[in-house]
Amino acid sequence: QCTYLEIEQVERTHAVVLSRPAWLWGAEMGANDCGVCVGNEGVWTREPLGEAEALLGMDLVRLGLERGGSAREALEVMTALLERHGQGGSCKEEPVPFVYHNTFLLADRAEAWLLETAGRYWAAQRIREGSRNISNQLSIGSDITAEHPGLRERARSQGWWSGDGEFSFARAFSLERQPPRMEAAKARLHAGKELLQQHAGHVTAETLMSILRDKDSGICVDADGFRTAGSMVSVLPRDPALPCVHFFTATPDPSRCASGGDRDVAFPGILLSHPSFSSRSVFKPFVFVDGIKPAPQVRSPTFLQDPAKQIPRFQSSVDRRHELYRRHQAALELMEQDQERGQELLETLQELEQQGLEGMRELLGGTVTPCPEELADLFFDCVEAEMKFYP
Repeated sequence: QCTYLEIEQVERTHAVVLSRPAWLWGAEMGANDCGVCVGNEGVWTREPLGEAEALLGMDLVRLGLERGGSAREALEVMTALLERHGQGGSCKEEPVPFVYHNTFLLADRAEAWLLETAGRYWAAQRIREGSRNISNQLSIGSDITAEHPGLRERARSQGWWSGDGEFSFARAFSLERQPPRMEAAKARLHAGKELLQQHAGHVTAETLMSILRDKDSGICVDADGFRTAGSMVSVLPRDPALPCVHFFTATPDPSRCASGGDRDVAFPGILLSHPSFSSRSVFKPFVFVDGIKPAPQVRSPTFLQDPAKQIPRFQSSVDRRHELYRRHQAALELMEQDQERGQELLETLQELEQQGLEGMRELLGGTVTPCPEELADLFFDCVEAEMKFYP
């Protein structure tokens, strides 16, 4: 059972860690126990929006992670389900439908892919070197690695492509007049590309976190009623003997400079998602091992009479904030009311994050070998440590 649609089950699924809006089934971003990471964002295209309930792009993120043992396999899962079931339905917990199509970044230890969709149609590009960032618009041109079998005929039959000369997916399927959000995203895309180029050849997890926190570029934004609710950086070593380390904040931007995410960046080996964070949200490490200790502090409450599941949907609202989110908000109020105490808290949180990054370097560098029980408790312990310093 996905958010709106029930689909066929498979024999086996992978363990996943997800960052998702609490009211739906899918995820904005996440990873699986094979080292596959996927993130998504919205786009608007020439294909009509599907207000009828089908698969959400966020459902496809989770399905790709649950059923794909590699980035390429996740891509094949997602495109097959998209072709079969389509995408549609509201992507926001409000009475007025908010509908969009989706783009995705997928990465594993060896490969990274960009997948862009328009209705049931899609194009995919393998990222073979360097880095790639996306931002609320179609960006795959003529360099297409794989595509929907009817993609070009669809474009030709609609008069979006003459059938002669070079075929560009973005040129054929992008709207002639873009919604304001897509127009604004162009500057963000360009700025993100420049920030990545500044660090070309020496990108680290810290580099990505700093890019996610860049406000001047527009990456860290707060507009149109959207706020980022979580951010993620994954480090995927090429050596299969080393574990993948996934960093999650599980809290929104605390300086009110975040918005709906709307950017993902992929490298073969590194994926970051929804980069809209100030330095006051703490990235906490997570590693897949047996017997992982649950972290109820970052799980949103459930409701017997959930307005997202009752028909008609979204006729009322509920408070879905988890415990860490509530405590984090209280800490933000403290920072604003008492600058001295707020600065002390900020420095403490930054130190916690640095401890997590140093632990990752030691783990991947082979200088420490934690026991499986320590890794199983890692994320829980980091959340507990963060909460200890909140009012």
